[in-house]
Amino acid sequence: MLSTDPPPIPAGHKAARWEAHARDHLMMWVHTGRAHVRLADGERHRVDEGTGIWLPPGPDHEMWTEAGSVAVPVSVPAAAVPDAPDRVVRFAVEDRWRDWLVARYAQGMRRHDGPRTSDLLAVLTAAGPELPRTGAPADDPPAVPRAGAAAAVARELRRQPALDHTLEEWAAATACSPSTLRRQFHHGTGLSFARWRALWRLSVARDHLTAGGTVADAAARAGFAGRQSFARAFRERYGTAPRDYAARVGALAPARPRPRAPAHSSDPPRATGPVRSQGVAGWNELTWIYRGEGRSRVGDASFATRRGDAVWAPAGTEYESLLPAGSIAVPLGDVCADCVHVPEPVKARFPPSWDTYLLHCSVSGNTLLHPTGYHVRHIVGVFDAQLAVERARTVPMPTDVRARAVADGFLRRVGAGDAAHDVPPEVHAAFRRETGMTFASWRHAARMRIARDLLVGGTAPSAVAGQVGYGRVANFSRAFSRFHGTAPREWQAHELEAPAGRGAGGYAAGAPLRAAANSSA
Repeated sequence: MLSTDPPPIPAGHKAARWEAHARDHLMMWVHTGRAHVRLADGERHRVDEGTGIWLPPGPDHEMWTEAGSVAVPVSVPAAAVPDAPDRVVRFAVEDRWRDWLVARYAQGMRRHDGPRTSDLLAVLTAAGPELPRTGAPADDPPAVPRAGAAAAVARELRRQPALDHTLEEWAAATACSPSTLRRQFHHGTGLSFARWRALWRLSVARDHLTAGGTVADAAARAGFAGRQSFARAFRERYGTAPRDYAARVGALAPARPRPRAPAHSSDPPRATGPVRSQGVAGWNELTWIYRGEGRSRVGDASFATRRGDAVWAPAGTEYESLLPAGSIAVPLGDVCADCVHVPEPVKARFPPSWDTYLLHCSVSGNTLLHPTGYHVRHIVGVFDAQLAVERARTVPMPTDVRARAVADGFLRRVGAGDAAHDVPPEVHAAFRRETGMTFASWRHAARMRIARDLLVGGTAPSAVAGQVGYGRVANFSRAFSRFHGTAPREWQAHELEAPAGRGAGGYAAGAPLRAAANSSA
C-alpha cells in the first residue's frame, strides 16, 4: 500500500556475533519502545524507552527489540574511554540528550569521519543514579496501536503525553470519525482511548520518578492536572504513593563508579557542521536531515536542505552536507550501483511522522541489529513511494482546513481503494470552490499523478495498480488510458527512454531510481 504514513516497525534481533564486543564497550539506548539484552550467564535486562545500557568488553550477548521499537547501538573502543565502567550499567537518557546521541551515532556511521566516542561517557555522567530493577505491572507501558489513525494519535501522545485533546479533536486532526478512532484503539490495545492514555501517562510518570525526577515534575510531564489526581491514579496502578515510590527507588539505587565528567557534561553540546563524505565508487548513498537545515553539494549540484529531506547521492560522486550548529544528518544506507541506478542527485521530503521509521532504517542498514531478512535496498521503494506522494501534492490542494485534512487523509491511505468517504457537503463545496474539481475528480487526479510517477520510477504497472488503490489491473489500465490517452505500459516505455529532466534547485525533481533487472529492490 502506498502511504505517507510510515510502515510498522518489525521486531529486530542482533543477527550475528558482535565480534568487536570482545574488545569494545557497547552502549545501546532505546529511542522508542523496548529492547532486551541477555548476557552469556543468562542475566537478562529489559531496556525501556528513554533508557540505555552500557556493556563492558567481554563475552557475547543476545539483543533484540519488540515490534514498534528502535534501539540504537554504538560500539565504543575501550582505548578511547579508559575511565568507562567495567560492569553492566543501566541509565536514563534525558530528552535533552537524545538528539546528541543520534548525532554521535550518525557520526560513527560515516566512513571517513572517525567516531568521537570518548565523550559518550557524558551521557552516563548526566544520567543520575543507575537505574535499579523495579517491580511494575507486566503490561507497563501499555501496548501501542500499530495501524490507522490510532497509531498516529498514539505516536503524538508518546512524544507529548501532556497533550489534552479530546477523542473528537484527535479524530478531526487525523481525518477520521470518532467511532473509527475509538474502534482502532480498542482493536489495537484492548483498551479504550481514555484508559490507554491514562496508563501511558502513568508509565511516563513512573519512568521520570525512576530517573530521579520530582513528584511535581512527573505529574506535569505526564499531563496530570493536579498532584492529588496524579497520586490517586499512581497508587491505583502501582500500589504505592508517588512520593514513597521515589524514596524507595532512591534507596535501591546502588552506587556506581562515576566516570570523569567531560567539561560539557551538564548539557549536551550541539552538533556542528560541516559534515563531509567522499562517495565510494559503485555505491549510491542516501542521507537524511534529521534535525536543522543547511546546504548539500552532490558533485556539481548544490541545493538547500532542511529537516526531513532525504538526498540520494549517485555512486562515485562527492557528497558534502554543510550543517550549522544543531543540525544533524543521518546516513540511511548505501545501495550498490549494480542494483539501483541513480542518474542524478534526487531529493524527497519526509514528514516528522517518519522520524522513528527512518531512524529504524538507518540502524537496520548500518548495524547488526535489524529484522530478519532486512536488506538496505528496501529503502529505495520507500523513497520512491514518498517522492510520488509528495509530487501528487502538485494536484491543486484545497486551503479550507477541513477539506485539506480530508485531502491529506486520502493521500495517506491512497492504496486502500475506493472505500466510502463520509465527507460533509461543505467539504465537497470547498473542493469545487478551491480546486475546480469535485472531491471524486480530485481523488482520481491525485491517483493518476502518483501512478504516473511510479511508472516513471520503473515500478511495474501491475504493482502500481495495487499501490494506488485498484483491485484489478484491467480497471487501472482503463482508468489510466482514459486520463492520459495511452496505456500504462506504453507510457512507461516512452518515459524510460527519455532523458531525465533536471528540476529546480540543482537536483533532479523526478529522476527515477531504476532497479536493475536482476534486483529485487
